[in-house]
Amino acid sequence: MFQRRIIIFVLTALVFTSGYVLGARRDASEDAATSAAGAARMFEMRTYTTHEGKLEALHSRFRNHTTKLFKKHGMTNVGYWVPDDAPLAQNTLVYILAHPSREAAKKSWDGFRNDPEWVKVKTESEAGGKIVSKVESVFMSATDYSSMK
Repeated sequence: MFQRRIIIFVLTALVFTSGYVLGARRDASEDAATSAAGAARMFEMRTYTTHEGKLEALHSRFRNHTTKLFKKHGMTNVGYWVPDDAPLAQNTLVYILAHPSREAAKKSWDGFRNDPEWVKVKTESEAGGKIVSKVESVFMSATDYSSMK
């Protein structure tokens, strides 16, 4: 039930933001990778649940480091959301990335996790204890009638 509510929440947010995302200019390298793959992009929805009182630390890490590192490793930051209603509003971050393909996603994540800058940022940000208690990842393909592909 929880995961279904999150998916509905994020997909609703996507509908409202798709005009912005569709109008946003993508990097030429991303366009080339997508064309080379010959297929529509793969979307990944990730839901992070933080330990109590750690949501702001997660926001800070994403705001100052993580989104830039995602881009460095070939991932497209589509959007980031927090639920409006308690209790999820106090400990949940939902975001969507786009990848040229499922294989590209794996390669990007491997590069990201092994990036010395990420290892340093993660270690420093968790000096007072771990931030994230649970991560859920769902890979999604756009339907033929979706305005976002």
